[in-house]
Amino acid sequence: MTTTVNMLLLLAGCALVTWLPRILPFLFVKSVELPDVVLRWLKYIPICILSALVFEGMFEEKGKLVVIDGYHFFAAIPTLLVAVWTKSLSKTVIVGVASMALLRLFFE
Repeated sequence: MTTTVNMLLLLAGCALVTWLPRILPFLFVKSVELPDVVLRWLKYIPICILSALVFEGMFEEKGKLVVIDGYHFFAAIPTLLVAVWTKSLSKTVIVGVASMALLRLFFE
């Protein structure tokens, strides 16, 4: 096979491996009615994802000290408020990206 065909097969395989774990749970849960306690728990997943993504980048190690990166800290405030208020992952991500972009646009 040529290099181009190999690359296309590689890209198709990567897309499939990325797509399957994200779509299959929805297909399995689609026909099942989940208990209220599970649905309430699932509403907090955007906050958990936000915490994992944002807080990791917020803290920097400088020598023996751990300092808070100002951009991440100030972008986290509106993002966290949207996450708690809406519990919507898409709105949370949009506000987080927009907050960081605006901070970098005006202060960098």
